[in-house]
Amino acid sequence: MAKAREFDIVLFGATGFTGQLTAEYLARHGGERLRWALAGRSLEKLRLVRARLTDQVPACRALPLLQADSGDAGSLRRLATAARVVISTVGPYARYGEPLVRACAEAGTDYVDLTGEPEFVDRMWLKYHDRARESGARIVHCCGFDSIPHDLGCWFTVQQLPEGVPIRVEGFVRAGGELSGGTLHSAVTAFSRLPEYLRVAQARRREEGRPLDRNIGAIHHGIRHLPELGTWTLPMPTIDPQIVRRSAAAMDRYGPDFRYGHFLQVKKLTTALQLVAGAGALLVGSQFKPTRERLLALRQPGDGPSATTRAKGWFRVTFLGEGGGKRVRCEVSGGDPGYGETSKMLAESALCLAFDKLPKTAGVITPAYAMGNALIERLQRAGIAFRAVGAH
Repeated sequence: MAKAREFDIVLFGATGFTGQLTAEYLARHGGERLRWALAGRSLEKLRLVRARLTDQVPACRALPLLQADSGDAGSLRRLATAARVVISTVGPYARYGEPLVRACAEAGTDYVDLTGEPEFVDRMWLKYHDRARESGARIVHCCGFDSIPHDLGCWFTVQQLPEGVPIRVEGFVRAGGELSGGTLHSAVTAFSRLPEYLRVAQARRREEGRPLDRNIGAIHHGIRHLPELGTWTLPMPTIDPQIVRRSAAAMDRYGPDFRYGHFLQVKKLTTALQLVAGAGALLVGSQFKPTRERLLALRQPGDGPSATTRAKGWFRVTFLGEGGGKRVRCEVSGGDPGYGETSKMLAESALCLAFDKLPKTAGVITPAYAMGNALIERLQRAGIAFRAVGAH
């Protein structure tokens, strides 16, 4: 049921790097009927963003600006009650994200973000899932490169396989792009809070439980060469496989026994070994204040790649699925994964929640469960490819 609010969408964090890209996307592609606003701490910076948008899209001259701060609960309540959907690009989310989730869960306002921080997602589920279900709010984390291509790509793959049978899917990621300051700070923050994450994850497993009549599990492999792809693959310890398995737990179409594994593709074994060593160094360095501060100083929040660099970015996720005697190969592909396509995915997720006819859901839920095929269709129209490339 549509919520009677002043705005369809409010973008919180519009002055940040990804926030500005998301604002540009909404300005160009939101459509004439979209009622939206920019929100953030500094009205002066918001005016500068609006001025840049107006240079590109003159209709943005009258775009409303809302002053709101993650440290001011009252301003967030006003923001949440004014919007049907709120987009948040303000991270690291473990540090700044909770107050807005709380405000949206209380107000019955749909919410999307681009977090890839597992502790934050689990903590929000523990604290606000029940309240969001009561209010009717759909709290949908991970609506950027974490985890839209993987969650929706797996859902797309599952639909190419027979119903009512055990299903096994593996996702393999290849990408080229550049890290921003915000992403670096979120990653270091997440690594530095590993003990807290493990405690929160255990608490969620205890409270959430598992489907009583279906099995949902993981596929584990170490570094290996996969002839079918012609590349080396190694485990990719991101939030994506967790999101995929939660979608599977929520929807019977994934079958009575579902298994998913998530892997990174590289051409050379030496590259795989270097990535493992680099990830280990980042994990260890994040645990100690001196090295953590040096890592954070490498890039500042708000820093990001140039338009020229983003134009060279790309991603492709290959899914190998099997079930009921059928094997399929599907792909999701697009441009710059971290910024150009992430802002597109985030904006289209918000537009999907605001305008599309969707199954009735509420709570802290996954993109595939909340939006499924409606969002796939939106992303396809926006230039992100979902395709089945083989079956036997």
